[in-house]
Amino acid sequence: MSKVLDDRKYADSHEWVKVDGDVATIGISDYAQHALGNIVYVDMPEEGDEVTQGEDFGAVESVKAASDLISPVSGEVIEVNEELVDQPELINNDAYANWIIKVKISDPKELDKLMDAEAYKKITEE
Repeated sequence: MSKVLDDRKYADSHEWVKVDGDVATIGISDYAQHALGNIVYVDMPEEGDEVTQGEDFGAVESVKAASDLISPVSGEVIEVNEELVDQPELINNDAYANWIIKVKISDPKELDKLMDAEAYKKITEE
């Protein structure tokens, strides 16, 4: 059973968003890291890059699969988690503590298109 945190919103592509003001911290869900297995590489954008809701912004690779990272919000990348460059397996240790990017949100209304924890739990239990 995967962990789902109530203080985040979720995309159906299994990314999570935690919002603080106009900054969205983005990572992949516990469900996603379990499905991928041992993560060996995280491809991330650069600071200053623009991301668009529903478009890919990178990828996560494991020993058994690779998966595109789909941005749950649009905006400018203001920080990337540099620790993941040398230690991508941190996501397997705690998918919610080890975020991938932080984005300055350009359209807060996009958050309404994401699922709350209850809705996300339902799709991961199917």
